[in-house]
Amino acid sequence: MRHPDIVVGSDGSEQSRTAVRWAAAEARLHGVPLKILTAYTWNGPAEAFDGVAELPDAIAQQFDQMAAAAAAEARTCEPGIEVSGAAVIGDPISILLDAARSAAMLVVGNRGRGGFASLLLGSVSQQVVTHATCPVVVVRGGRRETPSGPITVGVDGSASAQRALALGFDQAQRRGCGLLAVRSYPVPTPPYEMGVPPLPYDPDAASRDAARDLEATLAPWRDKYPAVRVKTLIGPGSPAKNLIDVSREATLLIVGSRGHGALVGSLLGSVGQQLLHHADCPVMIVHPKQAT
Repeated sequence: MRHPDIVVGSDGSEQSRTAVRWAAAEARLHGVPLKILTAYTWNGPAEAFDGVAELPDAIAQQFDQMAAAAAAEARTCEPGIEVSGAAVIGDPISILLDAARSAAMLVVGNRGRGGFASLLLGSVSQQVVTHATCPVVVVRGGRRETPSGPITVGVDGSASAQRALALGFDQAQRRGCGLLAVRSYPVPTPPYEMGVPPLPYDPDAASRDAARDLEATLAPWRDKYPAVRVKTLIGPGSPAKNLIDVSREATLLIVGSRGHGALVGSLLGSVGQQLLHHADCPVMIVHPKQAT
């Protein structure tokens, strides 16, 4: 039985090369094939693309070569893995989302050029990350490629956080590393109106409640993965800041696409945007409906 591919988007940029190398290592780790996709469109004059005058065959050939070079690099980095590479003309969003339907994982770089230009800065990233039917990993450029830190998971008790934990424990066991579960709890803001008394708030009680909820959430996963070393971090305030802070030492940061409590709207609002732009390690996004 053929296993689902890990799919990675490549456009020849340094960031996408980093993503290809990361995806190749992940394919080896999971024992699955790697599929490299280069998507492109062409609306400009021939001279804008290295002076090529013949369209579209010459341009298509250059993108084919780009995909082939990415596949060659993946094989060099991870000898023995099954690799395929293809250049496809069309809308990058549609191509990536279509590939994601049958993929084990979709991997992209944090910035690109050509078909994947501004991948995290505009509609492409928003559509891919929000609507892909498999976990999406955004590999940030400049990150060391052989980290030894823990798998870090943002936890808030939501269904997508449960999926994130399932993938997090699996990743930690495969890599032989620890897992850090991070739970944030809100701090009430002072009232804006003068003379309005602040709401009662006991920070110690809030921390204890968050810790108790987190331990209850982790209990079945500890039982299922007894070999995984688990640590927890309970912190007040912004979940984005707490997760970005710990991402500096993490191998991979995993969060759900939607949550409640501290991680509400984590991909559709400011929290997700901050993680995708500022986390110091690859970020994996999972949805509640995605298989574990």
